[in-house]
Amino acid sequence: MRIAIIGSRGIPAKYGGFETFAEGLSTRLVKNGFEITVSCEYEPLESRIAEFNDVKLEYFPFKPPKNYFLRMFYENLSDIYFLIKLTRSHDLIYFLGIEVGFFLFIPKLIKNDIKLLVNIDGLMWKRTKFNKFARFLLKLNHYFATVFANTIITDAEEMKNYIPDIYKNKAVYIPYGVELPKLIPWTNKKVKNYDKIKDISTNNYWLVVARLEPENNISTIIDAYSKFTTKLPLIVIGEYTSDKYKKQIDRIAENSDNIIFLGSIYDLTTLDMLRQNCFAYIHGHSVGGTNPSLLEAMIMKNIIIAHDNEFNREVCGDLGIYFTDVDDLINKLDLIENNFSSYIKLKEELHDRAKEKYSWKDINNNYIKLFEREFGE
Repeated sequence: MRIAIIGSRGIPAKYGGFETFAEGLSTRLVKNGFEITVSCEYEPLESRIAEFNDVKLEYFPFKPPKNYFLRMFYENLSDIYFLIKLTRSHDLIYFLGIEVGFFLFIPKLIKNDIKLLVNIDGLMWKRTKFNKFARFLLKLNHYFATVFANTIITDAEEMKNYIPDIYKNKAVYIPYGVELPKLIPWTNKKVKNYDKIKDISTNNYWLVVARLEPENNISTIIDAYSKFTTKLPLIVIGEYTSDKYKKQIDRIAENSDNIIFLGSIYDLTTLDMLRQNCFAYIHGHSVGGTNPSLLEAMIMKNIIIAHDNEFNREVCGDLGIYFTDVDDLINKLDLIENNFSSYIKLKEELHDRAKEKYSWKDINNNYIKLFEREFGE
């Protein structure tokens, strides 16, 4: 069975949740006899690799623009390009996201018996970084994605509530997966911007790993931490998607000397080391389904303070500690820092929950069963 995975920036993963997922799923499926192709954004010819762990890679031929909003159109054009290019040579298209939902009729025009699966991801139209017209288009594309898909994949049970009733019978819940980590000894000299954390040792910092944008509640987290009386620093890993938002965060953090922004880090060993050795983890995502970064924090045995919404509660259950706003977060930070021993058991229980509910082995097997069902095998 020849499967094309379209909609991420490509693999190896160097950006966000879809990339992490595309790498995790594709590299496992090839070991089960599937022929997998993953679409990738532009790379110079000298940097391109034809395969990654036996997964075939296809590259978009044009460079991405530096402007963030122009990049959105670039990514849409890239998705349409790959829908056209890869349909003829594949039996099934697995499309990640809904941004070009209106154009998901294309595979059926090219190849009548093609199977189209769509992972509808999160609530893209609720992201305030987009203007009202863009959010309207995203909502419209979300609808058309559910119309054209043979099967709709949700990575959280709660996402089924956002599928039109007439198409709910096409929905299948399969979450993201997470692997048991290798233990990585503390060696902060290998971290990018080492000079910022050279005095930090294991288990004496709070951690955030996220794209730095409004829907991940970065301003709430930074505002709360800047007002919170603590000797522990907060390490923030991630990149901004807006210069305007960066200026807003800089203003909030300007009077705090214990918030450390390290930028984006894609080296998995470094990320895992920082996750494994933090005091506790703060997760602000609010409009996604199941976030890979949350699963990774759970499997690393972290105490987790998460934004209070249906998606995070579905993942963490009653083992997470939830916040709603700045004052509430300050109270939760204070509660954990001054009563740490009372929360240690949660670390093990969150780890066990991730291992039992989000095992990559089970997720991979569920996808194999789904693909075989699509072809009546």
